Amino acid sequence: MKVVVGLGNPGAEYEATRHNVGWWAAEAVRRAWGFPPFGDSGLARFSQGERAGDVVVLVEPLSYMNRSGSAVAPLARLEGFDLARDLLVLVDDVNLDVGRVRLRPDGSAGGHNGLRSIEAALGTRAYARLRIGVGAKPPGGSLADWVLSALPPAEEEVVVGLLPHLVGCVDTWLERGPRAAMQSCNR
Repeated sequence: MKVVVGLGNPGAEYEATRHNVGWWAAEAVRRAWGFPPFGDSGLARFSQGERAGDVVVLVEPLSYMNRSGSAVAPLARLEGFDLARDLLVLVDDVNLDVGRVRLRPDGSAGGHNGLRSIEAALGTRAYARLRIGVGAKPPGGSLADWVLSALPPAEEEVVVGLLPHLVGCVDTWLERGPRAAMQSCNR
């Protein structure tokens, strides 16, 4: 089994925000792969199907960004589930320009509270993450206000245009692993 977790915040007021681009990417993967609509189940929304010979579960935590770890913590207890091999997290990144993408097989939270929560819940940094650039906050601005703000139309267009590339990145991760995905996805 493989698990792809798109980070974001629940609620209509957050749908168009920078912090929710992980959910945008998870939804794009779901649609591209023909998986059923997400269904709510406690701490997360799930969609499941088969892809490249693997059962794949798409997850959108409903616990809000800063508590995303609670939705993925049960993965650490699944028999035969290797976090380093079987988990990919889709996440916004203010350290990357809009339109930039970085897939890494492991690494630090880089100041991202959702990733920090996942690290704490799983007890490791050894899981793949696909960082989606949402641009740096303006000087003197609040980081929280920035990530919870909507993307301007031109930047939203860039991110929406990037979604097919992100689906391809997830496909490559699934079929060939994170190192191969780094080679073809990072830009």
